[in-house]
Amino acid sequence: MTAVSTIAEPGWGPVAVAPGERGATRIADRVVAKIASQAAREAVGPLPPGAAPPHATVVVRHEAARVRVHVELDYPGDIGGRCARVRRQVVDRVRSLAGTHVPEVVVLVERLHLTAAPEAARGRTR
Repeated sequence: MTAVSTIAEPGWGPVAVAPGERGATRIADRVVAKIASQAAREAVGPLPPGAAPPHATVVVRHEAARVRVHVELDYPGDIGGRCARVRRQVVDRVRSLAGTHVPEVVVLVERLHLTAAPEAARGRTR
């Protein structure tokens, strides 16, 4: 059974409109980019002092979003693990909130922030 919506036209009465003819919802690239940015913020966790929040750029074509996320992370730390967490979170959030398939998420680490004590940073590390 197919769901049919009715629209009342003035003077003619209700008209049945099939689901395929009702139109489509298109989510703008910048909206998907905001979703991806927020997802990256959630995945990165607390930012080091002076770090810029993650931001994303997105290209949506044929209901698939290709995402580039720019992040700043603290160092030392598990950079690969955090980038993987960002990728997973972005894919999950964009899929659930925008209904868009995400075949590619590129995470660019723009800057590393040293979190060691200033005295240790001046000395030699082995």
